[in-house]
Parts: sequence; structure tokens; C-alpha cells
Amino acid sequence: MRRLFLVTAAASLAAIGVASSQDATMSFFVTSVGSGKGADLGGLAGADAHCASLAEAAGVTGKTWRAYLSTSDTDARDRIGKGPWFNTKGVKIADDVASLHSDANAITKQTALNEKGEVVNGRGDKPNRHDVLTGSKPDGTKIADQTCGDWTLSGAEGAAMTGHHDRTGLDDSAAAKSWNSSHASRGGCSQEALRSTGGDGLFYCFAVN
Repeated sequence: MRRLFLVTAAASLAAIGVASSQDATMSFFVTSVGSGKGADLGGLAGADAHCASLAEAAGVTGKTWRAYLSTSDTDARDRIGKGPWFNTKGVKIADDVASLHSDANAITKQTALNEKGEVVNGRGDKPNRHDVLTGSKPDGTKIADQTCGDWTLSGAEGAAMTGHHDRTGLDDSAAAKSWNSSHASRGGCSQEALRSTGGDGLFYCFAVN
């Protein structure tokens, strides 16, 4: 009986170890590139497909990816699963949706890596790429008229709320340090407009499973 217990316990520990290893695979990243068309991402479907394509190219398969983007009828926080989420280095970003949208999250310039495990340029780097598209308020809910036509516009019209993945801005305000709700784009939704304020049409991707 004792031998059976020890064998069972060992098997259970091994299973837990495997599960932990699987759970720590990449489930969060900042896109290394955008669509190339400013905030026109092909809507949510196009943005999700972009996340999946980048993840698969980086060798992460078997996951369902969602872009952290709000639209006129969708809140970003409701799209990304329950967590926890880890970056490509295995660093935990947040345990769940509530902690992600609180001071408990671990998003910094050093942890908000792209799918290749690279640090994304932030304030002080050339070019600065820290404006990440979200269309969201700090709590992850939508902001009316700041989603660039629900991610279909790439011209002089519209605006997109962006966050700072490096948690750094012009001052020490909460907005300047917000990863998901710092300021709206200026001059429209084109690639040039996004770059003019320190962006490049990048966005966050989360695995829902």
C-alpha cells in the first residue's frame, strides 16, 4: 500500500510539473509589427489572425489568440480568457483579468516583449514605438469613438486610444504610466499619424487557452 501511495504521489507531482511547464509557455506578447496600414487591422478578426500568425511563426502552436482591442460593442477585457498569462520568457504578466487591470500586473518595458522575446522600443529609443493600440479605458472597457472605426480606418479620420507598454510618458500621471489607456492618437488612424505620437500600430495579444 505504501509503495502504491509513493508511486501515485510521484506520478501526481510529475503531472503537476508538466502542467506548470505548459502553463508558462508564451500566452502574452506585443506584436513585433502591425498591419502596416495604421489602425486598419481588418477589424477584430484580422487582428486576432495577426496575433495567431506571429505566434505560430515564433513556434507557439495550439493556442487561440485574441487581440487586446475594444470596439463599439466589445470590451477588450472580455476577449482574452481568464489567465494566467506569461511572456515568451516565462514571466507571469497577470493571474487573471482583475489583476491585469490593477497595480498587480507585471507589465513593464522589460516584460512586455514581442513574440520573438525582444524588448519593444519605448520612450527614449529611436524610433519610439510605445503607443500600443487598445481602444480601451483603464479597466479594459471600450471608449466610444476611439477605436479607429473598430480597427478599419487608416486615413486622417478617427482616433485610437493607446497605452504605453513601457509605462512611461511625458509626466508622472496615471495616464502616462498606463499600459492600456494613455492617450488617443492625433491626426487620424494612418501609420504616419500613429508614428507621430510614438507608435507603430502595434497591439497586445493574449492566449485565451
